[in-house]
Amino acid sequence: MRTDADQQLNDGPKIRKEKDIVAKMIRLYCKKKHRQKELCEECRNLNEYAMKRLSHCKFGEEKTACAKCPIHCYKPDYRQKIKGVMRFSGPWMLLYHPLESIRHIPIPNRLRKSISR
Repeated sequence: MRTDADQQLNDGPKIRKEKDIVAKMIRLYCKKKHRQKELCEECRNLNEYAMKRLSHCKFGEEKTACAKCPIHCYKPDYRQKIKGVMRFSGPWMLLYHPLESIRHIPIPNRLRKSISR
């Protein structure tokens, strides 16, 4: 049986960027919904959990969007919370973090190939 200590932690550029975006979304959610300048305990727990799950993602740098992933590594209650955060924060990200929002939009492979030509 494989333990957390046996597994290599992901710290590549894609995972770091994903962590940054998720953290920004959670901070934005907490600021708007809970009216907190700093993360409240609930949002801090969600942020820590999300960072841990990204660090241990089985797919590493080949990771797809969590919503499209065949493996749901979040516990059901955390999964519902992060979905709520993303649903709420997504539109706000365009206003507060426009570059990250644009970069985070998934581009289909066929379009990506025609852009790079």
